[in-house]
Amino acid sequence: MNTEIYNTLRERILYLEYDPGQILKEQILAKEFGVSRTPLRTVLSRLEWEHLVKILPRTGIQVMELELNTITNVFQARLELEAVIGTMAAERFTKLHFNRLDACLIACEQQFNNKDPRTLAALDMDIKHLFHEAAGNPFLIEMSDRLYSLTFRLWYFNMIKMDNKGWNQEVTAIKEDLANLVDLLHNNTPEQVGKARKEHLLKHLKRIRSKFLGLADV
Repeated sequence: MNTEIYNTLRERILYLEYDPGQILKEQILAKEFGVSRTPLRTVLSRLEWEHLVKILPRTGIQVMELELNTITNVFQARLELEAVIGTMAAERFTKLHFNRLDACLIACEQQFNNKDPRTLAALDMDIKHLFHEAAGNPFLIEMSDRLYSLTFRLWYFNMIKMDNKGWNQEVTAIKEDLANLVDLLHNNTPEQVGKARKEHLLKHLKRIRSKFLGLADV
């Protein structure tokens, strides 16, 4: 698979450079990337397997819609998975991991009154990758990354629509959750870390649902 094309298309989908529901044309994409349709189709098949696009015969490639019910179901799967990863990671945390987590806390503090959805998203991904690295289980990581991608777009959609008050509330929630994890990790309570990761994700879902439904009413 052509990883460069895959990463480019996946990033465009995640960061809403392609609108949910938008129809992409295989011929236009092949021309843009300077490849034949065969390697492009391999990439598109992978993206379809990840539920980020849907291939419509004789029509094109449809970027998946943002469907709250579907994403809620994905979150339910993530809740249990992230609890396991959190527990495993806590058992393997090193000084280097703690240093990186402290750096994330500092970076989070810098996001107040400085709305930049891509930067906050990158910070959230850094935290996720840190726990993945500490957990060290490639199969759990693969499942976690795939499910994360399915919920990420709705969160990002909410972020770009937030006013300054909503933005600071979101940053505050992330900072408080991160500080709570740091305390639990220092207390050497792996099961509590896993439980906290699950609780933080559940609060994250509630904020997304509330914000999205509010936006849908506008």
